[in-house]
Amino acid sequence: MNNVQLIGRLTKDPEIRYTQSQTAVVSFTLAVDRRFKKDGEQTADFISCKAWNKTAEFVSKYFTKGKRMALTGRIETGSYEGKNGKVYTTEVIADNVEFVDSKEEPKEERPEPAPDDWLPVPENIQEEIPFA
Repeated sequence: MNNVQLIGRLTKDPEIRYTQSQTAVVSFTLAVDRRFKKDGEQTADFISCKAWNKTAEFVSKYFTKGKRMALTGRIETGSYEGKNGKVYTTEVIADNVEFVDSKEEPKEERPEPAPDDWLPVPENIQEEIPFA
């Protein structure tokens, strides 16, 4: 079974194109974090993806660089003759895409409370340190 599920961030704004028969297609790259860190640093795989028809129009309309996306699809491989011989390609064809982040609400600007506004801490409180 050829089934792929990914969650990642778009590396740039997707741009929609149309074939000669007016079929919508969009190509994009997802940066997908790896589960394990390498030398203490988070690493990611940059996965080439493509969507067709209504899915392509949806991606083009609602997703921009940096937005997180969940997709399901399949891996498709191919090849073509390049200047230096045969070139092999691998990409994910997205059948379904979804938003991962909720709609961002405008943040209210709240002033930082002045020290005079802080409440005094009673002296008889004994705090426990969690996970000590």
